[in-house]
Amino acid sequence: MQAVLPSIDPPSGSGEGRAQAWAVLDDPAEWPSFGRCLDDDALHGRWESQVAVDGMRCAACAFAIEAALAGVPGVEEAQVNAVTQRARIVWSAAAGRPSGWFAAAQAAGYGFVPLGAVATRARRQQAERVALWRWMVAGFCMMQVMMYAYPAYIATPGEVDAGSAQLMRWASWVLSLPVLLFSCAPFFASAWRDLARRRLGMDLPVALGMGITFAVSTAATFDAGGALGHEVYFDSFTMFVFLLLTGRWLEERLRGRTAGALDALIHRLPDSVLRADASGRFQRVAVGRLAVGDLVRVLPGEAFPADGVVETGATHADEALLTGESRPVSRGPGDPVLSGSHNLDATVEVRVRGVGQSTRFARVVALMEATATAKPRLALLADRIARPFLVGVLAAAAAALAWWWPVDHGKALMAAVAVLVVTCPCALSLASPAAMLASAASLARRGVLVGRLQGLEALAGVDTVVFDKTGTLTDDTPRLERVFCRAGARTDDVLALAAAIGAQSSHPAARALVAAWGGGAKPGWQVMRLVEHGGQGLAAEVSLQPSASIASGAVPMHVRLGAAAFCGAVALRTKAVQVHLCDDAGWLASFELGESLRPDVVAAVYALRAQGIEVRLLSGDQPEAANALAERAGITHAQGGCTPEDKLQALLALQASGRRVAMVGDGLNDGPVLARANASFAFGRAVPLAQAGADFSALGGEVMAIVHTIGQARRTMRVVRQNLYWAAAYNAVCVPLALGGLLPAWLAGAGMAASSLVVVANAARLSGRHLPTT
Repeated sequence: MQAVLPSIDPPSGSGEGRAQAWAVLDDPAEWPSFGRCLDDDALHGRWESQVAVDGMRCAACAFAIEAALAGVPGVEEAQVNAVTQRARIVWSAAAGRPSGWFAAAQAAGYGFVPLGAVATRARRQQAERVALWRWMVAGFCMMQVMMYAYPAYIATPGEVDAGSAQLMRWASWVLSLPVLLFSCAPFFASAWRDLARRRLGMDLPVALGMGITFAVSTAATFDAGGALGHEVYFDSFTMFVFLLLTGRWLEERLRGRTAGALDALIHRLPDSVLRADASGRFQRVAVGRLAVGDLVRVLPGEAFPADGVVETGATHADEALLTGESRPVSRGPGDPVLSGSHNLDATVEVRVRGVGQSTRFARVVALMEATATAKPRLALLADRIARPFLVGVLAAAAAALAWWWPVDHGKALMAAVAVLVVTCPCALSLASPAAMLASAASLARRGVLVGRLQGLEALAGVDTVVFDKTGTLTDDTPRLERVFCRAGARTDDVLALAAAIGAQSSHPAARALVAAWGGGAKPGWQVMRLVEHGGQGLAAEVSLQPSASIASGAVPMHVRLGAAAFCGAVALRTKAVQVHLCDDAGWLASFELGESLRPDVVAAVYALRAQGIEVRLLSGDQPEAANALAERAGITHAQGGCTPEDKLQALLALQASGRRVAMVGDGLNDGPVLARANASFAFGRAVPLAQAGADFSALGGEVMAIVHTIGQARRTMRVVRQNLYWAAAYNAVCVPLALGGLLPAWLAGAGMAASSLVVVANAARLSGRHLPTT
C-alpha cells in the first residue's frame, strides 16, 4: 500500500548512510508499511514483506539474490521475480530484522526498496530516463560511425587513399568511446559484479562480446598489421549495442504492461487524504495516519483511503477489483464503502471503520503481491536450465575461437563474439513468467485474483469442474420460506435464537436466518462459547430470558444449529434446503430455505461442456435438494449429504480415475477439498481460509468468471509453449550460423534482442481486454 517510507540510499551510497537508513526499517512500526504479519505476535512472529529490487538484469540475478538471502538470520523464504523485479521475503522477527537482508542484498550487488514507497517510483522514473539517454547516445554515435564506415563498403580498391581510411577509423574509434563507456556501462557493471562473486549471469556473454569487438577494432586501428588483423568493426559494435538497448527498452515497456498492470491495481490508495481535525476543519494528512473513527472527505476521482460508512453526500463507487461488480454501485448516507474503491461522482464525507491490514483491500493486495513474486513451475525449470546453458554458451564460444584461430585471428574472435551474443538465454527465462503475469493482470482487472501462478498451468489441463452448491451456484443469501417448531415454542423465539447463533457465522444459511429475523437477537439473549463444525453446523451455550417460550430450565442452554444429523433431527422429505435447531430438550425447530440460481449458471454449465469439461455438484445439503438444483442448472452428476470428508473422498476418487479436477467453493468446509484439487476457486464471499487455500479468488457473483478463467489459462499455456518453441528454434538456427562464422556481430545482437522482444510481446497479448472462453 502507498506508504511514505524512509528513503533508502542507492547501491552507490556510503556504507554508513545505508546502514542508518536500514536501521530505520528495523522499527516494528514501519513493518506494516511494506509487509504483513502472518502470526498473532507482531513483535516476535513471522512476517511477509515485499521489496522492489534495484540492479536486476535477468533471471540469474534472481538466483543470486535468493542465494544471498538464504543465509541471513531470520529469513525463512525468499522469492525473487525477474519480470516484476520484486522480492517476497518471509522472515521471523524473533530471529532477525529487515536491515539484515537489506545488507545481504547490497553485499550481493543489488539494492532493496520497500515496496510501495515513494522512492520506488522515483527511482524507476530515474532509471527510465538514464536508459533512454544510453539508447540515444548509442543511436547517435551509431549513425555517425556508419557514415564513416560507408565508403569502405562501396569504394573500389584504391579509390580511398590510406590516410583518409585511417582518419575515418580514428573518427569511428572516438565516436565508439561514449558507447563503450556510457551506453554499455550496465552490461559491464553487471558482468563484473557476477565475476567478482564467482557466478555466471546472462550479461556476461554480452559484455564479453562488446569488449572483444571493441578491443579487436581498437587493435586494428592502432596496428593494422598486427596479429588480430586489419579489419575494424566499430559499425558492428555500435549497431549491436544500439539494437540491444532498443530491444531491452521495448522489453521493459512491454514488461510494464504486465508488472505495471499489477502495480496499478495494488497501489490504488492515495498518498494523502482530507481529514477533519478537532475543530472540524479538513486538513490533508498521510493515509498511514488515519485511525478508526476519523472523518475524511473524499473528492470525485479519488480512491477511498479506508473502509468506512458514508455520513454526508451521495455518489457512485467503482468496486470492481474488490467485489467483482463491474457496474458502479450507489453509495449514500449509511452505506458502506471499501478501501481501494473509487469515488466516481461527488464529494462525500466518510467515517472510517477499518484501516490497514483489517480492510478487504489489504487482503486483496496481499494476494496480488504474492502473485507478483511467485514463480511458476515452468519458469523455475527454465531458470535451472539457464545456468548450465550459460556454461555451454561459453564453451561454444571457446570452440568457435579455437576452430577459426588458425585460419584468421580476427574472424575467430568475431565468431566467438557472435556465439556469445546470439545464444543469451534471456528469452528462455522470460517465456513462462511473462505470459503468466500478463494473464494475472488481465484477470485481476475483471475481479479474478490469481493466488498461485502455477494454478494457471494446472487449470489449463482440467477436464472436470466440481461446484459446491450454496453460495456458489446459488445466490449468496437464501430466503427463509417456512419454520416448524416443537409444541409450545413460538416462531419468533426460535428464529431469534437461530439468528443470534447464525450471526457468528459467514455461512449463507446462517446469513439467511439473520436476514429473516431482521432485528438481530433479543436483548438479554447472549451466545457464549460458540464452535463452528465445518460442514455440520454451530454449537453454542446460550443464556435466555426466563420468559422465553423455549427456555428448558438449564442455564446456560446448549444449542446446536445446522444439519439434521448434527442436531439429532429428522430431515423433512422436501427439495428445500433445511437448517435445524436443537437444545438440551432435543429438537426445537426446522427452517426451510429457498435458493435461487445465479442468473448465469445455466450458460456457464453449457459453456464448460462446450470446452469438453464435465461438470459435477457436491453439496452438504440433503440429496433431494442437491439433485433438484443440479437438474435446474443442467448438471447431470450431483451428490448431496456430503461432509467435508465425503467431498474430499469424492475428489480423490475422480483424480484416481485419471480426472484433473478444478474445485469451486465458498465455505469453511471447502478448505480441504480446495487444497487437494488440481486447481481451485474461492467464489464470491469465500471465507479467508478458503481464499488462502485456493489458486484463484473470483470476487464477484458471476459463474461465467470460472469459464473465462479456464479459457484464459488455456490461452496462457499456448503462449508459453509458443515462447518456448521460439526460444528453442531461434537457438537451433542461429548457433550453427554463429559457429560457422556466418553471423556478423551486429546481426547477432539484433537476433538476441529480437528473441527476448518476441517473447515479451507475445506474452503482452494476454493482458488485452478480451477474455476468451476457449
